[in-house]
Amino acid sequence: MITIGNHPLTIEEIIRVSKKMEKCKLGENALNRIEESNQRLNQILKAGKPVYGINTGFGVFADKGIKKSEIQQLNRNLILSHAVGTGDPLDAEIVRAAMLVRANTLSKGFSGIRLEVIQKILDAVNEVVTPHIPSQGSLGSSGDLCPLSHLALVLTTDEKDLEEESGMADFKGIVYSGKTAMEKAGIERIILGPKEGLALNNGATFSAAMMAYAVFEANYLAIVADKAISLTLECLQGSPDAFDKRIHDARGLQGQIQSAKNISEQIAASDFVGSTTRVQDAYSLRCAPQIHGGVRDTIDFIKSIVEKEINAATDNPLIFEPAVALSGGNFHGEPIALVADYMAIALCELGAISERRIYRMTDGKMNDGLPAMLVDSDEGEGLNSGVMILQYTAASLVLENQTLATPDSVHSLPTSGGQEDHNANAMTAARHALQIIENLQHILSIELFVAARAIDLRMKKRKGKLGVGNQITYDKIRSLVPYIGKDSLWGAQVDKVKELLKDHLL
Repeated sequence: MITIGNHPLTIEEIIRVSKKMEKCKLGENALNRIEESNQRLNQILKAGKPVYGINTGFGVFADKGIKKSEIQQLNRNLILSHAVGTGDPLDAEIVRAAMLVRANTLSKGFSGIRLEVIQKILDAVNEVVTPHIPSQGSLGSSGDLCPLSHLALVLTTDEKDLEEESGMADFKGIVYSGKTAMEKAGIERIILGPKEGLALNNGATFSAAMMAYAVFEANYLAIVADKAISLTLECLQGSPDAFDKRIHDARGLQGQIQSAKNISEQIAASDFVGSTTRVQDAYSLRCAPQIHGGVRDTIDFIKSIVEKEINAATDNPLIFEPAVALSGGNFHGEPIALVADYMAIALCELGAISERRIYRMTDGKMNDGLPAMLVDSDEGEGLNSGVMILQYTAASLVLENQTLATPDSVHSLPTSGGQEDHNANAMTAARHALQIIENLQHILSIELFVAARAIDLRMKKRKGKLGVGNQITYDKIRSLVPYIGKDSLWGAQVDKVKELLKDHLL
């Protein structure tokens, strides 16, 4: 059971809830803060002064006063009118992550809403009611307005309680209307009160949740990349000098030091690495610690920003003691947009260097005496294409990543009649970062598969033992995909290796 509100929520806890279906609850500290904040909101309402988002319209209509009798309708209208996203639904894991992040944000005690609203989110998480959230339509500036409104459709209602206005949700593997899904889960939907619609849909929550997921996956892929280069060093009989600890200590960058350490441990006691008179290798081998390490340091920086964002109060206005509502811009997704772009650029590089190593293994002029395209034997060349087209696939994905890594945060268009005149494009940036992760998983899977094949061919030429760590990696690959001499359906075999990566089992 994950307790939120008593301590900062971690990315690891988000993954435990979103992927492993752990349940969650509000801590005692959070319960007290939420109650006190709601009392302050009620004091503000009694005062009767215009306060943005509480008794006024939204965006360009911020100067329009709302009667007390209309506040309930104001909040319902906000959700109905803003649930206009499009595109394929987000993965269920991302949606569950976003729900937990939103509940955590609202538990900070600055939103003024009732405890029941936050509890509905957690009830849906615990009962695995997963709203269908369109992946496109958010600028990530006034928060992720569209996707969060689709989430709110499932959790909330009004006196009419129309099924067609309840969104869609998955419950126990079946897609229902939001109303039906909540009924089947035994969760009563809630009618929104003052400020509660705005509290639910104001904040770059989906963008932050997507980046929490990206950090989790990127950290693992950095480890996989070190294992991939290590296997490649075996089959190409690379030089070990480039991974000597003294070189990396002399620069002092922690990511680089860690990557060099990882590679050194993988190749330790190898009969192949360092077995030639070659004094240095190409950059894709020799500079792997510098490139992989730069990615590692980038991921660490991104993690520091994302962990702050998932624990931030991000709606507007925020309620402070004694009973003050301050209108600001914590909903703006610029910090997440920037690190999403940074993540995309970094992981794009991790895929690019992997593809260069794949190319070296398949080129008969660069692979230190192995057959061209890693066909089984020189006699089979022509009749067999070997793994030629796997390098094509890797190159295609690298090129796509380079397009996806073009920064999204530098693009902005004004909205809401010019009131929202600079937008972050955060959710698009986060979505592109996740697409790059998917592509990178495949590129690294190709490198691992090709390197394992190249090792088999190397051992045909001379016997020897692999490095200590490399033997473990090689055995895991070969347990799924045995060596096949003649041309085969390589794609299906690469997909099996990819499953190891997706399940974090390599």
